[in-house]
Amino acid sequence: MKLVVTGASGFIGSVLCSRLLQKGHTLTLLTRSAPRETSTGTKRWLHWRPGMSGDWESALAGADGVINLAGEPIAKKRWTIKQKHQLRVSRIDTTVGLVRAITKAKQKPRFLLNASAVGYYGPRGDETIGEEAPAGTDFLAALCRDWENEAIKAEKLGVRVIRLRTGIVLGPGGGALAKMVPPFKLFIGGALGSGKQWMSWIHLEDEVGLIVHLIEHPQASGAVNATAPNPATMKEFCRTLGQVMGRPSWAPVPGFALRLTLGEMAEMLLTGQRVVPAAAQRLGYQFRYPNLTEALRACMPL
Repeated sequence: MKLVVTGASGFIGSVLCSRLLQKGHTLTLLTRSAPRETSTGTKRWLHWRPGMSGDWESALAGADGVINLAGEPIAKKRWTIKQKHQLRVSRIDTTVGLVRAITKAKQKPRFLLNASAVGYYGPRGDETIGEEAPAGTDFLAALCRDWENEAIKAEKLGVRVIRLRTGIVLGPGGGALAKMVPPFKLFIGGALGSGKQWMSWIHLEDEVGLIVHLIEHPQASGAVNATAPNPATMKEFCRTLGQVMGRPSWAPVPGFALRLTLGEMAEMLLTGQRVVPAAAQRLGYQFRYPNLTEALRACMPL
């Protein structure tokens, strides 16, 4: 297939693009900065700015599909008013720009796979959450809802839209584990807050594998939870991480300390969702790492 990808240099995007190239697909990668690599016969980089016309728009005409993974990292900075605006702009404006370019294209892509997150559901306690659950009401939930609503507009153009609600992605060399592992290495690792909050996670290999599965199956559309079948509580997660690393999990971080340090962002860490991948399993995706212990072992050494 001829595919257009945003967020290609990110933690997920870089691995995904390598996998797509291995499978024989041709990629056009949209970047806002100078590309890290030169273009080749099966991979080319195009500079783009969402909301502004350019050569990048013509790449969508005749493409088989668009994979939109662009977005400012959620936990990169404290959530000031300015940073919350940037989180919205980097996701929503990007999606608006892509849908606008699809609208202009005479030959439209067959599908748009648009990133989202399990934060869509908001804090839900111990409730088991499938794709049919409504959106929450906090900042992250509103961000994901608005983000998805822009992608859904492509459906009126005859484009198959997949809204991928991703959990915490576990993989070597980056993502959440890159921030969680150092305290355990120093024997000061432990759960955040009460430890009772749920963590819906997925191994990077399954995140990439599921994306490939969804774009290659024409019946896949709508919301899809990109999470492993066995979510864990924060306490269970940290205990398992400690066991895999041969370190104790005994130094919990009090909720008030997180709120003092991180502000509003702390609520994302102190609350959670018990999300299950109902749609992915209905579509026949077989998880390579359905269990936490094996997933964490596959991420070591970091």
